[in-house]
Amino acid sequence: MQNISHMLNDKKVSWTSGVAVIVILAVLLGFMSVGTINAGERGVLLQFGAVTGHVYDEGLYFKIPFVQSVVKLDVKVQKTEVGADASSKDLQIVNSTVALNFKLDAGKVDELYQNVGKNYEDRLIDPSLQESVKAATAMYTAEELITKRSEVREAIKVNLKEKLEPQGILVEEFNIVDFSFSTAFNAAIEDKVTAEQRAIAAKNKLEQVKFEAEQKIAEARGRAEAIRIESEALKTNDKIIDMRFIEAWDGKLPVVMGQTANLMDISSIIK
Repeated sequence: MQNISHMLNDKKVSWTSGVAVIVILAVLLGFMSVGTINAGERGVLLQFGAVTGHVYDEGLYFKIPFVQSVVKLDVKVQKTEVGADASSKDLQIVNSTVALNFKLDAGKVDELYQNVGKNYEDRLIDPSLQESVKAATAMYTAEELITKRSEVREAIKVNLKEKLEPQGILVEEFNIVDFSFSTAFNAAIEDKVTAEQRAIAAKNKLEQVKFEAEQKIAEARGRAEAIRIESEALKTNDKIIDMRFIEAWDGKLPVVMGQTANLMDISSIIK
């Protein structure tokens, strides 16, 4: 009887242990079947490592354990900044620093992962940046790269869109952080700017001299015209001289010893 009781107890323990194991496995499988996609992400569903074409949006998702897996990709705006060396149209070496704001096309993340993988920056974005900068830089002289910076920026951005967007990478914004040139070229530009500034200063000085000369000519013409008018007046009215005398008179009568001074008849002039 004791042996039978022992056997029943052993079977009961074994059954209980088996149920516990099954429950634990079921719980584990349940956890392995469920996952979440965070905000700003998309989940690419793989089955036995192959892309299925199904993409999970943000939130809860289900998959078959050991058969399916999910790769999460960030679809928020990201930034990368790189240095790029190129040659200008006039064969000047140009060292550029450029920055790109981009994001993954949420509708093409499965294709991007299948064709490129998760290291799309190294394999796709950086090479496209280098090639686009070189292509655009070669279209402009070194001086134009400075004076037409916005035009150069737009040309590079258009080139990047053509290369990246068909691959599932959207170009949000592109900026040229810095252009730098050789020491010799910088010195040449400085000399040119200095010469232009001197030429402008000389031109301004010449214009000032010309203006002052024209003022003097105008003043001389005015004086000459006044003299001409007065001369014409003298010809027609001899009392003008007497009027000038009165204008210059200080109000004092001259004193003449031993003689009677003959003064002009002021009243006749006034009349």
